[in-house]
Amino acid sequence: MSNQDFPHLYGPVPSRRLGYSLGVDLLPFKTCSLNCLYCQLGRTGKTSIRRGQFFSEKQILGEIERFLKTGARVDFITFSGSGEPTLNRSIGRLIRKIKKMTGIPVAVLTNSTLLSRPEVRKELAAADVVVPSLDAASQRVFEKVNRPHPSLRADKIIDGLIKFRRQFKGQLWLEILLVKGINDSPAHLKKLKAAAEKIRPDKIHLNTVVRPPAESLARPLSPEEMQSIKEFFGEKAEVVAGFRKKEQEKTPEDIARAILSIVRRRPVSLEDLERSLGLTREELSLNLQRLLEKKKIKMVRHLNRDYFEPS
Repeated sequence: MSNQDFPHLYGPVPSRRLGYSLGVDLLPFKTCSLNCLYCQLGRTGKTSIRRGQFFSEKQILGEIERFLKTGARVDFITFSGSGEPTLNRSIGRLIRKIKKMTGIPVAVLTNSTLLSRPEVRKELAAADVVVPSLDAASQRVFEKVNRPHPSLRADKIIDGLIKFRRQFKGQLWLEILLVKGINDSPAHLKKLKAAAEKIRPDKIHLNTVVRPPAESLARPLSPEEMQSIKEFFGEKAEVVAGFRKKEQEKTPEDIARAILSIVRRRPVSLEDLERSLGLTREELSLNLQRLLEKKKIKMVRHLNRDYFEPS
């Protein structure tokens, strides 16, 4: 069975936090409420806060069911992908139905912008792990780093996160992505820490710009700067580390299609593909070269490392 049988799934990809994560993509490409400076998927053409169904629930559930029968290693089923997953109004039903289907835990990666809505908080409460983002604790910085839909307010997002924490029984891992010179000033870090203390997450994941960003001005902090900020945030905080798990053993039937399935969702390095697809560097290099020659992908250099993106 090839990846063309799973148009709404990708991976399992090696996640820094979730092991081998089977991604579930509920949205047309770049359907999002934000247009973040650092987004690895590029710019959002037009931000949106309007929820829709977009795709068939039955088809998505069928793909997951079939994929699980392949025997591939899956540590988490993760709603993420091409935009903000809570914009799909089916997400709550899908989470509940997946949990009836399998004992594999369900995670949701969200930019937090819709958690001010009671119905969205109720829908995500069915997940095992929710990883919400909070890059800004003031409207000025929010508009600078996340470039949101005009209706969105940073204080409302923080309030939504506080309310969600009160009702959510699973693990809440707050992610803060720091962009050098944009949201990393001492004054703003104090505001972020104060917001995090009100939200009370189980963990605080500190991240920076590690993949090619939408805008070249989005620059990373150094490891030393990240370590200092980790100490400032306290014992719940950790700098998101590189993936260190055993590699997959199965070889995809269609290597080129498997590569494209991952690349079209996020820029990936050769090492990322090795871990995700369980293939040798020689096999991958040959197929990557063919895809480059056919102009189906392109190679970009970021922080002295090569990444592959869609052409």
